[in-house]
Amino acid sequence: MHLGVDYYPEHWNISLIDEDLTRMKEMGVNTVRIGEFAWNMMEKEEGEFDFSFFDRVIEKCKEYGLSVMFGTPTATFPAWLATKQPDIFNVAEDGQRISFGGRRQYCYNSATYLNYSLRIVKELVQHYREETQVFAWQVDNELGHEGSDDCYCSNCQEAFSAYLKQRYDSIDELNEVWGTIFWGQTYQSFDQIPMPTRTITVHNPSMRLEWLRFRSYSLSQFAKQHMEQIRRFKGEHQTVTTNIPGGFFEKKFDHNEFSRDLDFVSYDNYPVWGGLAEPVSPAMLSMTLDFVRGLKQENFWIVEQLMGAQGHDVIGYLPRPNQAKLWAYHAFAHGTTDMLFFRWRGMTHGAEQNCLGILDTDNRLTRKYKEVQSFFKDISNYKKVVDSPIQSDIALVYDFDTIWSWQIQQESAAFDFTEEVMRLYEPFYTQNQSIDVIRADVDFENYRVLLLPVMKIMDEQLVGRLEAFTANGGTVIFSYRAGVRDRNNNLVLGEQQPGKLSPLLGVQVEEVESLPDGKEIEIQTDKGKKGSSKVWRDLIKPLDATGLYHYTDAYRDYAAVTVNTFGKGNAYYIGTGADKEVMQEIANRVADERGLNTTKTSAGIEVMERTTEDGSSYLFIMNHNGQEGYYNDVQLAPYACKIVRKSNENAKENGIVKRDD
Repeated sequence: MHLGVDYYPEHWNISLIDEDLTRMKEMGVNTVRIGEFAWNMMEKEEGEFDFSFFDRVIEKCKEYGLSVMFGTPTATFPAWLATKQPDIFNVAEDGQRISFGGRRQYCYNSATYLNYSLRIVKELVQHYREETQVFAWQVDNELGHEGSDDCYCSNCQEAFSAYLKQRYDSIDELNEVWGTIFWGQTYQSFDQIPMPTRTITVHNPSMRLEWLRFRSYSLSQFAKQHMEQIRRFKGEHQTVTTNIPGGFFEKKFDHNEFSRDLDFVSYDNYPVWGGLAEPVSPAMLSMTLDFVRGLKQENFWIVEQLMGAQGHDVIGYLPRPNQAKLWAYHAFAHGTTDMLFFRWRGMTHGAEQNCLGILDTDNRLTRKYKEVQSFFKDISNYKKVVDSPIQSDIALVYDFDTIWSWQIQQESAAFDFTEEVMRLYEPFYTQNQSIDVIRADVDFENYRVLLLPVMKIMDEQLVGRLEAFTANGGTVIFSYRAGVRDRNNNLVLGEQQPGKLSPLLGVQVEEVESLPDGKEIEIQTDKGKKGSSKVWRDLIKPLDATGLYHYTDAYRDYAAVTVNTFGKGNAYYIGTGADKEVMQEIANRVADERGLNTTKTSAGIEVMERTTEDGSSYLFIMNHNGQEGYYNDVQLAPYACKIVRKSNENAKENGIVKRDD
């Protein structure tokens, strides 16, 4: 098990290194991550490479028995390169070239930047290919983060034209698919097609979807070429990863396109950031970890785990005593196998002076150091547990064409895609279910329930797979606007919503209404049980389906929530932004129908079960609350986690025994 810190020895006088590494060893560190922002130290002048500083660092790591993950430094290029090659810069939508001084200012479609970046990667990796202390290479840093996934430079214009020529057999086909007859946008050649920069009103939705696919393709190709470069020159004992940033559903790229090619997925886990009054909810935090695990359907690393308060200009919420330690346990419960904390020590210069670490700039050993030390000591006893695969009965299914379609046309001022994901995810999370978050091309065979939030774009192949899954006894749960558009982001003439999903769901949608922000409407069952909903409503006409909730206003004749028996399974349609109580009721109903194992806990207490190869079951029992809590006879201090082994005799009652040390 690799346990460690992100270490930037170049930020300090090298004379501190012995003190730093001694303290790390005493804290329980066996791994450090280095080098990811140090291009200028390695190539101070073009073509003159010097790795002597990191040679000394690695020798010291070897002396102290610390393994090294080395980050390729391409996220922060040198000032000399910025001056010499201005065409490498990203250009904003308004045409303004991004300036030197931040990070990730490069364009993914700049051949110039690609060549320079691949060259430094080659020299670096070749230099350390035989170094046994270096066991892994990290590609770049947080690819596509902080808006770097978008660019409108001339390189991108040329690459977009080339991309479209590969996608379409002819310009006539493109015109037909996009419907460019509307507003007289018909093109005579691919070179006439602009980038979707500012215009009067808006650009064609099909064109904007292709632009977002192109953005994802551009980033992924850059990442893959860097992976290939590392693999070409690395040692056989060395592996390849990259650190994925959060905010998945707001990005202009699909993480799956390159992450599946990594040796293992790594993630930067920040439950809170500058400006947030509170951390994200435990359910949201769980969903993000489940998303990362779903990329390769494997357990994963965290290479930046928050310990101190974070922010660039605004310092964020300070994790309460043991809260950041709980987040570390929580990550292991959801599939993390190895963890590095960010960062070893806070910085006295530059843009991240407010990104606090295990040590602050006073360089004292404080509460945060002791929390990490106790966490490393405890979690290292559970390698077999955390290495065990997670088996889930439930999968939340997403599709980036749908995500981008919602980015392009929000349709309701109150709409937020991540909130709609959580609307389906959270009621099953509350049952303490394990949930995989997966792209729609993953095999559904091993699941019993599929959650499909606001799946606007649908094609015949996916519909067929969902029908087969349901007919064989599975349960699918769709929320509103399902299946209304085709793969080109267009409505289909003569097709009544929900389109190709109508036989599966057993409904037709007669009309729709976007509900403005702050507007709520009432829904109720035939027995008079009331609920509320917001954001959107589909006016549903059941065909074969049964109405579970109906509207109570002028549209009382229409259903809001339905269920349809399809083969051996059930298909639910939630045609509105139903409240938590309604969603919990549906989740409980599904759990009963499918015989899912649920665990009842009080609010803020989470239980995750893990089973090792020998069949032993362990429970991660976590208290996300700032006050004492209980699970059965287990007492939990504020923000505490206990890992306990279940008693075989009392498994049905969730009995527990102390772990075997």
